[in-house]
Amino acid sequence: MAKTTRSLPQSLRHYLVNPLALGYLGIVLGVCLWVATDAFFASSSGDASFAGVWAVLATAPTSLLVPFEGPVALIGIPIGALVQAFALGSMYRYATERRAHGAANSVSSA
Repeated sequence: MAKTTRSLPQSLRHYLVNPLALGYLGIVLGVCLWVATDAFFASSSGDASFAGVWAVLATAPTSLLVPFEGPVALIGIPIGALVQAFALGSMYRYATERRAHGAANSVSSA
């Protein structure tokens, strides 16, 4: 069986469009929306909030590897989310394809 090579967009779609990766990205999006809402209301009240830490923790440890400081360091959140969603998607694909190939290769004893 010959292996087909995929282009980069095809590979990204293959590993990012599955329930596990999309669920993780949805959770990260929800956390980021909550952080943005909290930051808006905390800035109007003058109260400091540590809600932004949750966005970094939701994408840790990958987001912590971005070597920037200040507001530019926020680029680590989407980078971390995509890298981890890709890893989760590849594990999901490996598990489901392995199970599908195992069921197809099994011999019936009937």
